[in-house]
Amino acid sequence: MKMGRFGFFDITVVCILLPLLFSRCYGIRSFPEERRFAEAPEYRNGVGCPVTAEGKTLSSCDPSLVHVAMTLDSEYLRGSMAAVHSVLRHASCPEHVFFHFIAAEFDATSPRVLTQLVRSIFPSLNFKVYIFREDTVLNLISSSIRQALENPLNYARNYLGDMLDPCVTRVIYLDSDVVLVDDIQKLWKVNLTGSRIIGAPEYCHANFTIYFTDTFWSDPVLSRVFGSRKPCYFNTGVMVMELKKWREGNYRQRIERWMELQRQKRIYELGSLPPFLLVFGGLVEPINHRWNQHGLGGDNVKGSCRSLHPGPVSLLHWSGKGKPWVRLDEKRPCPLDYLWEPYDLYKHNYRSKVRHNLGFLTSTNPFGYSNYFI
Repeated sequence: MKMGRFGFFDITVVCILLPLLFSRCYGIRSFPEERRFAEAPEYRNGVGCPVTAEGKTLSSCDPSLVHVAMTLDSEYLRGSMAAVHSVLRHASCPEHVFFHFIAAEFDATSPRVLTQLVRSIFPSLNFKVYIFREDTVLNLISSSIRQALENPLNYARNYLGDMLDPCVTRVIYLDSDVVLVDDIQKLWKVNLTGSRIIGAPEYCHANFTIYFTDTFWSDPVLSRVFGSRKPCYFNTGVMVMELKKWREGNYRQRIERWMELQRQKRIYELGSLPPFLLVFGGLVEPINHRWNQHGLGGDNVKGSCRSLHPGPVSLLHWSGKGKPWVRLDEKRPCPLDYLWEPYDLYKHNYRSKVRHNLGFLTSTNPFGYSNYFI
């Protein structure tokens, strides 16, 4: 068979040489990042949801919205998209959930590209991307026991009151390694009593003293901060935040003052959690534990897997060193990682195998949702 002027050999040479010169090949189309993700299904409002005029774009100031804030970066993008997918799938009014994504200014994938990615995966999603300047917090971050905890984006939650529009007076903050299996409206409607700024599941059985150094506890002035409180550990990866009260009380500055002191005296070892504990420990509105089944990341170094805490589940959280998408890709998943997989929109070939292995979970239906894996 006679080839044309540019036969098979010619195109092969072009495809080998041109990328070296122009980082592009016209013989074989390059696949942009969004091609690696499937487009999410279209989720529509159920009965009883606010009515929006057809074709109208909701403003972030619309009082009928549920506001969710998350960070958005190239390293955890896959987890973030799974989290968004899980929120929409189980929301009674998905068209009235508004996402506020905080992206680092100098991320390996630019905020502009990340915005395009989100739009390609969720074409009708109500969202806004905010650029977080790392230099805002770089001078306040001290070294931690794990380098990952020093990422400036971990501190973005401290600045939600400054970054989000003033009309946004309440927000649910979610980490990128969570999935919801319940309606986010239920979490949104949690009442924060009195002057409470933060609502989160508390864990009062945990040893609170381990989150601070001997330097802190031996200083009578510093440790007095908890004198009139009964502080309990809470995980900052799932929080309901009253931003109006946050702004009025200058809580960002309160957290920063503790971070400045940390650089001088080394009063804790972890990253962004201890300043939150210092400001809000003992002042948190306790939310049912079902809204943060945390610690599912386990420990990749030791190869340990975690099991679910007793009781009902509304949110699963892979906090810890291990992430479900990493373990699934490496074909060494923990059993609970298969609960994350149905929300994964990354195009992969392990789906059929995962569906086969879901039997041990669906047969017992531990969450009480008959349509959980539909």
